[in-house]
Amino acid sequence: QAVVDFERLSEHAAAFQGHDVGFCCLGTTKAKAGTAGFIRVDRDYVAQAAELARAGGCKHFVLQSSQGANPHSHFLYLRVKGEVENLVQAVGFDRCTILRPAVLLCKRQESRPAEWVAQQFLGVVAWVFPTAYSVPVEKVARAMVACVLQPGEGKVEVLENAAIHKLGKA
Repeated sequence: QAVVDFERLSEHAAAFQGHDVGFCCLGTTKAKAGTAGFIRVDRDYVAQAAELARAGGCKHFVLQSSQGANPHSHFLYLRVKGEVENLVQAVGFDRCTILRPAVLLCKRQESRPAEWVAQQFLGVVAWVFPTAYSVPVEKVARAMVACVLQPGEGKVEVLENAAIHKLGKA
């Protein structure tokens, strides 16, 4: 494990050397970091980490993105997620897997009242529509590992929420 300063990430290139697979779940919120900070963390840091990983020999990069990611979206969150997906793909990994989970069901340390309400509601909805609107973070983590252990379906593979549920059952 290496602790890096994302503001000076290029100084930590050695931490990205010699890894076959890279996993990225980096992100923040606009409320926590502001608009510029959100873009810097969710797009710029992720793209730079992907570039360093590729330069260090990484063959397969696994990126957690978001359901609805679209570089042309009018919504900042979805636009930035779509932009970073394109940037990571452009790095040229032998294989790139992008996971697009819906609302992540998890316990957080910081208070996010609106997200808490959504999680409570979606937890109930999940009983009826288990793969439509949410996914437990543990299932996303299992899907990320499972996609590395099985053959890919092309150079770039995008896994939507239902596929994450299926793959994350293992």
